[in-house]
Amino acid sequence: MSNLNKVTDFTGTMDDLFGYKSLPTPLTRRQINIAQSPKKNGSANTDSIPYLKELGVAIVDSPQEIQFNTNSKELVHRWSPYVQGFSSSFVQGIFQRYGSEYANPVVLDPFSGSGTVIVQSKINGFQSHGIELNPLLHFTGDAKVNTWNADPDKLMHIIKGLSKTKHFSPPEFLKSSRHFKSSVLKKLERLKGSIDSFEASNSSETSIKKLLLLAFSSIIIECSNLKRSPCLGYCKSKNVDENTPEILFRKKISEIVEDLTAIREIYSDKINTPGIIFHANSLHHEYDKMYDLVITSPPYMNGLDYVMNYKIEMGWLGFADSHAQLKKVKDEMVVCDNVSKGLVRDFSFQKTRYTSDWIEDIKKHISINIEIRGNYRRKDMPEIVHKYFDDMYRIMKKVVERIKPEGRFILVVGDSLIADTYVPTDLIIAQIGKYLGMRIEGIEKARNRRSGQIRSYKLRETVVTLKKD
Repeated sequence: MSNLNKVTDFTGTMDDLFGYKSLPTPLTRRQINIAQSPKKNGSANTDSIPYLKELGVAIVDSPQEIQFNTNSKELVHRWSPYVQGFSSSFVQGIFQRYGSEYANPVVLDPFSGSGTVIVQSKINGFQSHGIELNPLLHFTGDAKVNTWNADPDKLMHIIKGLSKTKHFSPPEFLKSSRHFKSSVLKKLERLKGSIDSFEASNSSETSIKKLLLLAFSSIIIECSNLKRSPCLGYCKSKNVDENTPEILFRKKISEIVEDLTAIREIYSDKINTPGIIFHANSLHHEYDKMYDLVITSPPYMNGLDYVMNYKIEMGWLGFADSHAQLKKVKDEMVVCDNVSKGLVRDFSFQKTRYTSDWIEDIKKHISINIEIRGNYRRKDMPEIVHKYFDDMYRIMKKVVERIKPEGRFILVVGDSLIADTYVPTDLIIAQIGKYLGMRIEGIEKARNRRSGQIRSYKLRETVVTLKKD
């Protein structure tokens, strides 16, 4: 036993214990690729130089609060959590920067997400339009913009009188028994059933029903065994109490009631300001207005699945009842690298598509690097990259046509590293804008980012400003 205890208590190396060198743990293919990557410890600043030289512009360092998490304390914006969006303070900064040029601008966001641009436009009394394809995000944005007529006192009264007898069953494809502790799941099913039992009889009550559903959707991940940071995944350290759903729901409703009261006191003259978010695809939407300011953040060229990341809320709120429905939404979006292979294959045979020397060169290097690696998650990645910029070109073309003279198109976007190939997404988008007749007024680096593939590689997030002279 004494010898056994000595081994158990040993804190040295295996070499010290046995007197010879132990075999190393085999590295995974991913670890080998990272270790051998020519981009290890690299930087977008260096790799952007030839592109900037050809484009004839410089990137200006302009650190700013650009991420959505600062919205968690802001009026109305805090009604729903969101990972991918930008901050209300950024949007307000744009309005202030160009306030002398646009006294009462008409604003557009063709990728409106959870509605930050549209909400902030309404707070300022500016007419605005948003386009959003994801049905959950469309609902979220619309609920934040078009429920200001709800009576906060009535909302609290309705909360107290909700039926506790109706039961809700989430769609089976979600496997909710894995997503939630059984006791928490029962509480969520009862809470959702009680919300569904409320039937609105007028416009104010319709707004209240939307707010009840919005409050529910905003807490559901926090009540689960999952975490979104930014991708949705299980969190082993998470332990949710069975009373959490009711506690978080009432807390969220209290925030909404507080904000509705403040709106009546501070923004009573803004309640009826038009803010419309169309549930549509920006690739096909037909605009019927001209715009002074377009402020948006398109999907990034990365591995984040913008649909699967919100599948829990989409299923519980009735926006999807199968993976097939989720896939249909995903295939309509600006492409990401989780899109179906058939869609990419069809694109590769498409006769008319936007391209440039930069895109073709990037595709070539990605192909070569995939061959060198011998193993990569998507061998069709060059075509995925090409489709991303073709999608962006077609959307930007439709938007540019609807921008007034002297109007601006402002995009927040991040660059990428794909198969050891640098992809200057911001600069290619600026190049597309220039091709469409816009002037590149500025490219500002808002913050540094890290590559998900090679963590030591420094990427950036930038604000691209295009102007229609």
